[in-house]
Amino acid sequence: MSSAAQLLVIPATPDPLTLDVTRTAVLVIDMQNDFGAEGGMFQRAGIDITPIQAAVAPTARVLAAARAVALPVIYLTMEFRPDLSDAGAPDSPNFLRHRRFGVGERVTAPDESESRVLVRGTWNTAILDALTPQAGDIVVAKHRYSGFYQTDLDIILKTLEARYLIVTGCTTSVCVESTIRDAMFRDYSCLLLADCTAEPLGAECSRSNHEASLLTIQALFGWVSTSTELLARLPVPRATGSGTA
Repeated sequence: MSSAAQLLVIPATPDPLTLDVTRTAVLVIDMQNDFGAEGGMFQRAGIDITPIQAAVAPTARVLAAARAVALPVIYLTMEFRPDLSDAGAPDSPNFLRHRRFGVGERVTAPDESESRVLVRGTWNTAILDALTPQAGDIVVAKHRYSGFYQTDLDIILKTLEARYLIVTGCTTSVCVESTIRDAMFRDYSCLLLADCTAEPLGAECSRSNHEASLLTIQALFGWVSTSTELLARLPVPRATGSGTA
């Protein structure tokens, strides 16, 4: 059973969200080398990864604060089996979209190790160094855009008695939005932190994919806020000790 509710009111759009800290988990979606590191899949494809890299520092601050108040941290990683058997049939949309980016291709990682694009157990699918999972964190592998599709994410969240999800990660309009949509369908309340997510695709447009997704999410699927608003309201653990000031 959950402990007594600890309610926080987080300023957000379209309106403030009241979340119960005792029933809240943090999701970190696809913050892995293939998307956010030099030498990863995106960078090799000529995609500007600067927006994703800019989201790393605020995300790290959120994770540190979350761990300090014992919020569960759950990482999602986009990865496929070495034989790509979970990527879909060769003519399936999922396989075709990822083939454009060289899924399964053998590459030499920046650390000189032999690696493969979007294949599990390689440098390419490892979490970015600055966001390395800590003891007690949970890592869930996925093979479609949504973190709920054919994974144990829903079971894990129900076991944790989570009802509210603080969402970070990349990319905003693809895996982040897909996961938030599926979460909403399962009655989770999602708070997306706009500065902890990024979308390189469409950045050259008058309104980016990132902005479009924020609008869609806050209108229909959840709430949008920032790391600054969240961190200002998370409870700060009190130091313990027998000494006096």
